[in-house]
Order: sequence, then C-alpha cells, then structure tokens
Amino acid sequence: MYKNQHFKFTPILIAIPLYFVLTLWLIFWFEVKFGYNLNRYGIYPRSFQGLRGVLFGPFIHGDIKHLYHNSIPLFVLFFSLYYFYRNIAIKLFIYGTLLTGILTWIIARKSFHIGASGIIYMLFSFIFFSGIIRKNYRLIAVSLMVIFLYGSMVWYVLPVKEDVSWEGHLSGFVIGLFLAFYYKKEGLQKVRYDWENENYQKDDFDLMFDDEGNFNPNKLEDNESE
Repeated sequence: MYKNQHFKFTPILIAIPLYFVLTLWLIFWFEVKFGYNLNRYGIYPRSFQGLRGVLFGPFIHGDIKHLYHNSIPLFVLFFSLYYFYRNIAIKLFIYGTLLTGILTWIIARKSFHIGASGIIYMLFSFIFFSGIIRKNYRLIAVSLMVIFLYGSMVWYVLPVKEDVSWEGHLSGFVIGLFLAFYYKKEGLQKVRYDWENENYQKDDFDLMFDDEGNFNPNKLEDNESE
C-alpha cells in the first residue's frame, strides 16, 4: 500500500513550478524592456554553438502569446509531477529537459528552436504513460485528467504548422515515454492488497467464499471439519 505522505500538500509544491514560470516571464520582460532578442541562444541543430540552446532555449519565447500559451500547461504539469512523483521530480525534470533539448538538436531542421513547449510535451508524456505503466489507480486517474486537458497537443508532434517546432514537441514526447519506463520502479506502484500475496493466510471471513468468489458460509464449516 502507498503511504499518505506521497499526497501531503506543502507550499513547495506550488513554489517550484511557480518560480520556474515566473522566471520565463522575467526573461521575456528583460528582452522587451531593454530591446534584446535572445532567439540566437535557442537550439540550432547540429551546430556546436547551437548546443547552448539545450540550456537556454526553454527560457526564451518569441512573443507574449507564445509565452502565455506555454505558462499554464507548464505550471499544471510541473505541479502534477511534483505532487505525484516528488521523490524523482527534480532529477526527472532536469534530465528530461536536457535530453529533450539534445534530441531536438539532433533531429530538428536548421532554425533556432526556442520555448518551453518541449518540456511541456516531456511532462505530458511522462505523466500519462507513467500512470498507465504503474497501474496505480490514482496515477491512472491523473493520466486520464492529463489526456482530457491536453490530449489535443498530440497532433503537434507532427508538422501541422510550419512556424511551430514540432521536432521539439516530438522530442519531448519521446523522452517522456522513455523516462516513464526508466523510472517505472521508483515512486508509487500498483496497490497490492494482502490477499494478493502468495503466502497470504486466509482467515474465517475469506473461507466463506469459494474459489470463484461466491459467498458460501457452508464452506467455512467444511474447512473446519477437515
């Protein structure tokens, strides 16, 4: 059985995702206020200099609409990750971000790729597939909630819009799936009840049911007579 502390709410659950999103807005404000364009610090595929975008690219956004559309799902998914997978949340977020950036650097077309959408797809993919893999009913519920809220995002791993970095989306989706399998043994697992264990000793209540699960109080008397 899982422990209740996995679902204990603390202020840090809100603080870390919120501070990360606020950092994105602060960088965008800096660009607008002082007239800087940081797009050149995004991921530029298969260029040594373009590797710096793996670190800097997620913090840079083309315009306020781009940043706004990334902010809400990023906060919701990062919060969900931290709430349900808090023991591995930070390292998963860091590794997932770096691996998403590197894969984008490898497969993307020649252009500067910026924005946190790759991270969003990584989080979306991890949370969805991890709940299914672990077969924990609470995590499955989270997976269904995520697909309900953001399921339409899946279309954007394909080149449906020319000015959208679908390569970054696809990279995040693939890395999230990979991490869901890689970390499947860490954190919450499928709930196992005592009666599911091989060495479980049946009590009198259990003995009143036959092998097919049908209630049969006479079965207890039969077992006692044996």
